[in-house]
Amino acid sequence: MLTRPAPYYNRVKAGSDTDVTGGACVPDRGVLAHGHRLRWPYTERMEPTRPTDPIVLQAAELVVDAFADYDARFADITRRARRRFERRDWAGARQDAVARIGLYDQCIAETFERLERRLGGRMFSRSLWTQVRGEYARLIAEKLDAELNKTFFNTLTRRAFKMRGVDPSIEFVALDIEPTDRITHPVARHSYVAGDDLSRLFQRVLADYPFAVPYANPARCAEATAAALRLRLRDWVGEPPMVALELLQTVFFRERRAYLVGRLFGRERHSPFVIALVNEDDAGIRVDAVLTDRADVSVLFGYTRSYFHADLPTVGDAVVFLRGLLPNKPVAELYTVLGRAKQGKTERYRDFFHHLGHHGEERFVHADGERGMVMAVFTLPSYPLVFKLIRDKFAFPKNIAREQVREKYDLVFRHDRIGRLVDAQEFRHLRFSRRQFTDELLAELEQGCRHSVVFDGDDLVIVHCYIERRLRPLNLYLREAPPENARAALLDYGQAIKDLARSNIFPGDLLFKNFGISGAGRAVFYDYDELCLVTECRFRHIPQARYEEDEFSHETWYHVGENDVFPAQFPRFLGLAAEQRALLLDVHGEIFDVDWWQQVRTDLLAGAYADIPPYPESARLPAPRGVDRD
Repeated sequence: MLTRPAPYYNRVKAGSDTDVTGGACVPDRGVLAHGHRLRWPYTERMEPTRPTDPIVLQAAELVVDAFADYDARFADITRRARRRFERRDWAGARQDAVARIGLYDQCIAETFERLERRLGGRMFSRSLWTQVRGEYARLIAEKLDAELNKTFFNTLTRRAFKMRGVDPSIEFVALDIEPTDRITHPVARHSYVAGDDLSRLFQRVLADYPFAVPYANPARCAEATAAALRLRLRDWVGEPPMVALELLQTVFFRERRAYLVGRLFGRERHSPFVIALVNEDDAGIRVDAVLTDRADVSVLFGYTRSYFHADLPTVGDAVVFLRGLLPNKPVAELYTVLGRAKQGKTERYRDFFHHLGHHGEERFVHADGERGMVMAVFTLPSYPLVFKLIRDKFAFPKNIAREQVREKYDLVFRHDRIGRLVDAQEFRHLRFSRRQFTDELLAELEQGCRHSVVFDGDDLVIVHCYIERRLRPLNLYLREAPPENARAALLDYGQAIKDLARSNIFPGDLLFKNFGISGAGRAVFYDYDELCLVTECRFRHIPQARYEEDEFSHETWYHVGENDVFPAQFPRFLGLAAEQRALLLDVHGEIFDVDWWQQVRTDLLAGAYADIPPYPESARLPAPRGVDRD
């Protein structure tokens, strides 16, 4: 017998940042929500008649206009990215990235206030909102980005009714569809037919993407791009290396780079194609890298990166195009990396729900790795996500409050993640059946996470959690991987610490168990409870011992302040094997050197900010004469 779980739903309170339909997996029964029992699959239905109450149309139009206003303000910030790039205003670009992240909640609050003024005493009338939902559905029916409009609407109704469960009469609850399947509108792009002269082709490409700052040497950039492409396509045997090229008209900006994103075609195959542009001091714009490897492009659009600023007229068609380049990339991550984080959460739930529909008997278990002192972490073995709940009490020596943990995650959400920090999405009030959990995990949640979990009859409601992509813990990977892979992972761990430091992040706890290895083989940090800014730390030498016996004592003979860090102690606390220590000291010895950390901190305080390319050295073009990449 096929067991199909019913959908599960978020309860979202006023001010919550959770705006998706979430919930629990309850085999063989529906979820009762305001008199409605929903069963999988569930598809929303549009109301067939128009309302007669004029205030219904006014409210629906108000929400349509409010989303349009949000979208316009989102675009205003996004468009500034071009000017920031042309002026090399990297500090301004970081400020815009933070401002755009906070814009959604700001616009929701403003819309809610306008609705309260307009609807007055009827603001919380469920029957009124049922009609508003129907009229709103009619108004947005032909919009390409209708799904973004629906998420915006759901945020408002959840804030108004603070629901435990779902009412499909006042929410959009289509959970069994792929929202991009109906999008057939092609995203705007430039198309090129390739001839024998690839250098001339790329001169035309660069001419089609002008900036206020000129290219340093467009002819040389075009020739270097053509040469790199010929080299990359040598394995396309039996056909011309390229017969056509298409690039999105929209330029993608992030951190210190601009990207031309598209794909190239042979006669029988195609591949992603990305040109990375840099704007160098007093030298102008030039091509820094050419990406044709799908794995490299996937990392560029990955969950460890900050969001792109791309002035797309509509988002859904761009997501469809990008998924054609990266067929294994979840739709949720594509929406998110384009800056539509709320829609990304909706799509993450939608995909997770669909997965549960085909794995109804599978149970949540502890995630692999050592049990955390601050977080309880569990996963569904067949799905690449982990759920992280803050524990009620933290074991010694952890000395941090619950709210401080949340502040750390919020810091990461708004910080430049440089490919070394996982994007953790915050969810509230997810309802599950107790039967979805192993007995061991259920006991741990009941005993140690009562501030994060509420038991409601046969159900368990997760009041607050973070959801991240699952990574293989580095301590486990180093034991399991072949020696060559383990060595590469260890070296990338050292590079990750240096990358984080130069972006003003000190992980706090450098133990291997707090880092994971991604599918692309990169070391990524994911345990944020001790994370802080490098500029907040005080990096110190170990004071000279007064007496010889002090050096053999288990206790320190010197005062240690709250933000004091002693890099020379890292090898001792990391528990490195002799070979591991020797390798890290040889290649990344700076991370154990207090003077290096002090210099990084001094540079950051002076306004320096490291340029860390989001692609491998192998993708980069030879640096022009006189250019020092270090």
